Amino acid sequence: MRIADVLRSKGTAVATVEPDALVSDLLALLAEGNYGALPVVRDGVLVGMASERDIVRRLHERGAALLEAAVVEIMTTDLVTCSPDDSAADLARVMTNRRVRHLPVVVDGELRGIVSIGDLVKARIDTLEIEREQLESYIKQ
Repeated sequence: MRIADVLRSKGTAVATVEPDALVSDLLALLAEGNYGALPVVRDGVLVGMASERDIVRRLHERGAALLEAAVVEIMTTDLVTCSPDDSAADLARVMTNRRVRHLPVVVDGELRGIVSIGDLVKARIDTLEIEREQLESYIKQ
């Protein structure tokens, strides 16, 4: 299964945040959309990722004043990205090894979607369910 298959079932719409937005605004976006992380985009270019984990770690260091800081101050810039042609199984390993839960899908520098580790687990379960049904059908013949 490829990332393009995952995106076909989940969709390609991506909520983003600007690097100059306040961390408090980021928190509101994460809560309203039930997101674990958002791509940080400036002028249509992916410049980072901002996750709940980033907020919690910086909140521990800086306290409540962090809420008035800009997202650019807390975002992760050492990004791992993927393409629609990448294997979902390979990326699950990459995400586990790199300890990231969200991967932006990028084509020619343009953000085309995002996949989470949960999306990949769901895709794997769906694949296994189809295989199980096919095996049961074969056995019954």
